[in-house]
Amino acid sequence: MRKIFPNINFVLYLIGRMVSDTGTGIQMIIMPLYIIDAGGSAATVGLFSFLSLVPALCVYPFAGVLGDRLNRKTIMVATDFLSAGVILGLTVLSYNGSMSLSVLLAAQVLISLLNGIFDPATKGMLPQLVAQEELTRANSRVASLRGLSILLGPVIGASLYANFGITMLFLINGVSFLLSGISEIPIRYKHVIREHEGGIAGIMTELAGGVKFILANSTIRKLCYYFLVIYALIQPVYSVALPLFYKTRLQYADTQYGYLQSALILGMLLGSVLIGLVFGKGQDMLKPLKVGSGLLAAGMIMFSVFMFPGILSTIGNGSILYFVLLSGALCLSSAAIMFVNVPVQSFIQRETPNQYMSRVFSIVGMITRGGLPFGALIYGFILERAPIHWTVLVGTLLMVFISVVFFISFISN
Repeated sequence: MRKIFPNINFVLYLIGRMVSDTGTGIQMIIMPLYIIDAGGSAATVGLFSFLSLVPALCVYPFAGVLGDRLNRKTIMVATDFLSAGVILGLTVLSYNGSMSLSVLLAAQVLISLLNGIFDPATKGMLPQLVAQEELTRANSRVASLRGLSILLGPVIGASLYANFGITMLFLINGVSFLLSGISEIPIRYKHVIREHEGGIAGIMTELAGGVKFILANSTIRKLCYYFLVIYALIQPVYSVALPLFYKTRLQYADTQYGYLQSALILGMLLGSVLIGLVFGKGQDMLKPLKVGSGLLAAGMIMFSVFMFPGILSTIGNGSILYFVLLSGALCLSSAAIMFVNVPVQSFIQRETPNQYMSRVFSIVGMITRGGLPFGALIYGFILERAPIHWTVLVGTLLMVFISVVFFISFISN
């Protein structure tokens, strides 16, 4: 029986991802605090968050073409080293007292662009490092380590920032990218050279080829539609509805909001581990997807019910019991999302030919992530006019309806 951990290429791949993810997690958690301490406003914090996501989304489709044309390992190593250079540059500026918010925002654009180039190549590379029957377990371990990195980020970052300041945070993040790139160099990866048309016309032709492949594959196409709607409906609950509900309806200290965020991250970590243990060897995507969708519906319904004023007053606003129940609902829904994400990613990796791999992941990633900012805008607009508990419940029920329609369409095919 083939094991994943003796596979040295996959181990090096995991080390590279975890080291850079931990460094990024440390910096991203602390940046809003630093921006405010440096005289920035809430708008500046929002702009920083915007610049952390949108440039990557814009470069995603073209990064997919590069990932299919060029050596994916080379892209992975080069983007890590370039990210290290940008962040170590910030370290020098901060140490010399030359740091400004405009420089920080410009650097974030570069980092986001590099991340957008890194991600499709990295996901396209994984199927060539492990056997097909091990893909679900491999993706589970990648997601688990990413969850662990995100979980460690706030703890390490807050301590470092409080004791050593922002310069040390930049230094550690820059070194983490440097170590990540170094650990990836020994990976044995064979790049298949293929002919392609040069210039902008060639890039657009290959991008169109990736789109045609997705449209021709009915399963991947339906998964793109499903993810677009689900992410637009569910993810803004965590980023828009939850903080609004916490600040306006609940009677807890601000520090306990961090515990709710930890519950979300813990759910992500647990879900990543469980999907590997329960469905690690299976190649059937539909079964874990059904389980994940069912758990997501249960978790979100629980969360929305707990938001109703009658339930809140009955259990006790500000009580330990209510906080535990709310944390449990968030943890369950976050774990369920991993039951959806991991098998779908493994399915796409198995179904996509190597020459299309990075393009397909770049387009799928752009579609799924593209729903997030629009969903957040819609939720923000609705919450100005409608009660928060009804808004989240209606969004959850709409998600359940879409999931049922989605699965019926699969069964009928």
